[in-house]
Amino acid sequence: MTQHVLLNSVEHKDLKVITDRSAKYGDNLWYTVTFPLEFRSVQAHYPIFFHKDTATGQFYAVALFGFKNEDNLFLTDKGWDASYVPLTLRRQPFLIGKQMVREDGIEQEQHVIHIDLDHPRVNKNHGEAVFHAFGGNTDYLDEVGDMLAAIHQGLNDSQAFIDVLLEHELLESFTLDIELDNGEKHQMIGFYTINEEKLNMLDGTVLTKLHQQGYLQAIYMSMASQSNVRDLLDRKNAQHKKR
Repeated sequence: MTQHVLLNSVEHKDLKVITDRSAKYGDNLWYTVTFPLEFRSVQAHYPIFFHKDTATGQFYAVALFGFKNEDNLFLTDKGWDASYVPLTLRRQPFLIGKQMVREDGIEQEQHVIHIDLDHPRVNKNHGEAVFHAFGGNTDYLDEVGDMLAAIHQGLNDSQAFIDVLLEHELLESFTLDIELDNGEKHQMIGFYTINEEKLNMLDGTVLTKLHQQGYLQAIYMSMASQSNVRDLLDRKNAQHKKR
């Protein structure tokens, strides 16, 4: 269940948010959405692939944490075992919303912060305070606001990035077959990667445009990030040895 409400300092003055990383707080995801503006940070730790939403047909870039549902190989008894957590996961339990405000007689759309009151991170006893005791945002909430703004900008830019990839037929589906040291096998389907053959066939004009847009760098970072599959495999093998 979710209960998304507009955050305010009157009704929610005592709210706190637990920022520890654990499966009980919803962190046991095997991937999360990412976008080109954070590829530099993401590619240092996680493979970046592309995934197609079966309901909408929309493609998204995703950071991969494991090989199957509820299999996050970065979650340990001590928390998250990487120095960077992707923003779309870190922002929980907050989300960006919209409301209409009237300024000088003109209605304008304004972005506001919503919170899921039913999220397991939300409580009144433990974690980071959202508001100061006598009103005003805490540094934590200001950080959340910056995070949500970055996600909003990043996802908008990501849509344009995906459109360019589709325009030049640079996405191709693939199947990743994984075999663990103990013989256990996993098969990942439904993901896409960059078609290197078609990328290499692009002419100079297109490549220059991609470079100017910052998308060529994003393409190469996504390709380079896939070497992190080896790290995921090592983590999975280590996980089995502990059992």
